[in-house]
Amino acid sequence: MTSVKEFRVDEAATADGLGRGRFVFTDAYSVFDWGQMPDAIPRKGASLCAMGAFNFELLEAAGVPTHYRGVTDANAGETVSLADASAPPTEMAIDLTQVPDLPYEGPDAGYDYDAFHAAGGDHYLVPLEVVFRNRVPVGSSLRRRADPADFGLDAELGIDADDWPDEPVDLPEPVVEFSTKYEQQDRYLDRAEADRIAGSADVDALESLARDVNRVVTERAEATGFVHEDGKIECLYADGELRVADVVGTFDENRFSYGGRGISKEVVRQWYKANDPGWVEAVKAAKEAVADRDIDDWRELCEPAPDPLPPAVVEAVSELYAAGTNAYTDRRWFDVPDVESALDAVDGL
Repeated sequence: MTSVKEFRVDEAATADGLGRGRFVFTDAYSVFDWGQMPDAIPRKGASLCAMGAFNFELLEAAGVPTHYRGVTDANAGETVSLADASAPPTEMAIDLTQVPDLPYEGPDAGYDYDAFHAAGGDHYLVPLEVVFRNRVPVGSSLRRRADPADFGLDAELGIDADDWPDEPVDLPEPVVEFSTKYEQQDRYLDRAEADRIAGSADVDALESLARDVNRVVTERAEATGFVHEDGKIECLYADGELRVADVVGTFDENRFSYGGRGISKEVVRQWYKANDPGWVEAVKAAKEAVADRDIDDWRELCEPAPDPLPPAVVEAVSELYAAGTNAYTDRRWFDVPDVESALDAVDGL
């Protein structure tokens, strides 16, 4: 299901009901949709598990339905709430739904979502990512797809309506978008296509759920000194109900900043852009080249492999994940410097 989390099934989902399983969070990481990169970042898996569990429990307290059931206590081996975990957890217990195959029919026909939904019936993982944005940082894909004026940004706010400034821009209201989940290259969708791809799930309900998640995570971020810039959710559909699935509000799924400095997986992306540009360009070229071929996996066309991160970068990023999780959850899970010190170390690379 994912390159950085292992997926274990305890009780399989069926056409008639949900199953049960676990995510096992590893220290692997992925950038630019490559999949598992050549090295690992210590403490990353435990950081994401703790932060994701923390946010799921915030959502449940706010009445937002999720697939979360608890975390596995590393010492007792039992499923407990995060507050009762005796050490940073790496396993999360979840409800499972069906994930049908999504056939690829070639460049002309594209993906067969009718087959996906025929197999999924009334229990399936919605094949969309629902993206929410509170801020448009430099480098955001939104800048290539829309103008500031499309979001009510204009000269009255000190912004050229047709040209994004060379600095992050706060949006007057959160923006919600939809992109594909299981295609080899993510595509942003208009609302009509998103509604078709969602199947029986209602696209308005998906948007409402995303806004609820965004509100809860944004409020927690503000309470702990972070700025929540953007993020995404995935959802399962079961017997007419939508629930938030996968994992929510981590430094991989969401973009945060602290004191004006970014604290998310974007740090690693930017390192590769600056230090391994040949591989980054090869990834871009492969994604473009696959459009006219009968295969959909662009990685087959990407000959160079990414360089591993230098040890100093691995350690700095590891401490950043861990320090951020300590601060966001208000619990010292990891013996690392504070967020400011971790950010200073990353800036010095």
